[in-house]
Amino acid sequence: MPLFQFIPVKQKEHSFKLVSLPAGLLTRISYAAVRRKDEEEGAVQRVLNTSRIAGIKDFALRMGDFPASIVLNWKSGNLVSNNGSVEIFDEPKVAQIIDGQHRVAGLKSAIDDDPTIADFQIPVAIYEGLDTAHSARIFISINTEQRPAPKSLVFDLYGVTASDLMDPAAIRANDIVAHLGAEGQPYLNWIKLPNQERQRGGVALSTAVNALKPLVDLKGQLEQIGATELEIQKAIFSNFFGALKLKYGRHWDDKGNAFIYASGFIGAIEFFRSHMFDYCKGQSSFEKSTIIDALAMDETSRVLQEDVKGLGGAEAANVIRDKLISFFRPNSSTPGFKV
Repeated sequence: MPLFQFIPVKQKEHSFKLVSLPAGLLTRISYAAVRRKDEEEGAVQRVLNTSRIAGIKDFALRMGDFPASIVLNWKSGNLVSNNGSVEIFDEPKVAQIIDGQHRVAGLKSAIDDDPTIADFQIPVAIYEGLDTAHSARIFISINTEQRPAPKSLVFDLYGVTASDLMDPAAIRANDIVAHLGAEGQPYLNWIKLPNQERQRGGVALSTAVNALKPLVDLKGQLEQIGATELEIQKAIFSNFFGALKLKYGRHWDDKGNAFIYASGFIGAIEFFRSHMFDYCKGQSSFEKSTIIDALAMDETSRVLQEDVKGLGGAEAANVIRDKLISFFRPNSSTPGFKV
C-alpha cells in the first residue's frame, strides 16, 4: 500500500497535508486545469510557457534543488490517512496543480532524459476538494503576496552562488555593471542595489544587467570582434560611458541628467549597439578619445530627463537613443585595434 508520512498544517479556514513525494509519482498524479479552457472546479492555471519548462528541465538535470512546495488540490475523493500517513495511489489526474505547474512539467521532461530524477523527493502541499474560488485565492496569494525575489537581488547574489546555476552572460554583465559603479567610474553611486535606500535617479542593477547581456552573450557583438575577456569588456563600456560623462562635464551627477536613469542607460546601450559599436570597430579603436571625437555634443546639448518626461520606459529609451544618433559624427578610419 503506497503510504507517505505527512505533516498536518492548519491555516485559518484551510488545512493541507505536507508530504514528500517522488518526482515521478508527482508528475503522474497531477495535472494543470487551465482557466477559461478547462470547464471544471478549481481551474485557475495559465497556459504553460515552453521556455520556462525548458529552463526548469535544464536546472533539474544539472542540480535539482526544489525546496518550495508544489501545491495540489486533491480531486479524487477524500485522502485516506492513518497514524500520520496518507495513501496516495499511482493514478493519473487525481490532483489539480494550484501552484508549480511549470516545475512539474519541467521535472516530467527531465525524467524523460534521466529516469533517476523520478526518485527525487519533492515537497508537496495537498489541499482536498477546493472549489474554483478557494483555489483562486490560494493561487493569487502565492503569485502576488508571496512574490519571487527581485531580479536585482538575484543578480546581486550571482557572486556568491554556484556558477553552473547561472546564465553566463548575466554573470558577465553583472561584473561589468559592478565595475561601472565602482570608485572612479561613471556610475559611482548610481547603480541601485537590492535593499538600498530609495533615491531619485539611479539605474537598478537588474536593468543594467539586462541591457548589457545581449552584447556580452556568447554570440553577442563583442564576441564577434574577439573582445571576450572581462577586462577588455569592462574597458569598452567604461570608455563609452566615460566619454558621455566627459561631454556632460560638471553636470553628470545632476538629477536632471537622463543617463543616470534607467531609460538613459538603456538608450545609451542601444545607441552603442546600433551605431557606436560598428564605428569603433571600423576605427579599430574603442578608446575614450575615439568615442568622444564621434559625438558632437557638449554641456549645452545635454540629454535631460525632462526630455522624456511622461514617456514609458521603452519609448523614453528610444528618444534618448535617437538624440545620441543625432549627435553622432563619425570620422574616417584609423588602423590598429585599441581599447
